[in-house]
Amino acid sequence: MRMTPSQPILLIEDSPEDYETTVRSLQKAGLKNPIIRCVDGEDALDYLHKRGGYGAAGSAPRPGIILLDLNLPGTDGREVLEEIKQDPSLKTIPVVVLTTSSDQRDIEQCYRVGANSYIQKPVDLDGFVQSMARMKDYWFEVVILPRQEVTK
Repeated sequence: MRMTPSQPILLIEDSPEDYETTVRSLQKAGLKNPIIRCVDGEDALDYLHKRGGYGAAGSAPRPGIILLDLNLPGTDGREVLEEIKQDPSLKTIPVVVLTTSSDQRDIEQCYRVGANSYIQKPVDLDGFVQSMARMKDYWFEVVILPRQEVTK
C-alpha cells in the first residue's frame, strides 16, 4: 500500500527555521499531505500515544511517516526512535531520521534500533530541496508499506 495524500506526516523538529525549510521543500516537491509538527520528544510521544492534549478522538491521526530530528530538547530523537520501534502498535510507521549529525555512532545507533532511513540535512537550501524531493519520490511513490493500524 502506498501512502495516500490524506495521511499526515509527523515532523518532529524543534527549530522553527528547519521546520519551515522542510515544509517548503516538501511542498515544492509536490507533496500534498498534511504536516503535523511536534517540537520535542515528549510532545511527539504524547501525540503518538494519544495522551495529554492529544487524547480527544481525532486529535492525533496516525502518521503515514515520521520525519525525526535527533537533537531535540528534553527527550531526544534517539529516545523517541527507540520507543516508537519497541511499541508493537507504532513500529510499522516508517521513521526517517532527518538531522545535521553525520556522526557514525548516531547513524549506527539509529539503524540498530530500527530507523528506516537516515538523511543528513544538507547545509545549502538547494541541496535540502533536492534531498526532500528524492525522499518524497522514494517514500511516497516507490515504497509499498504495510497496511497502517488505525486503532491502538
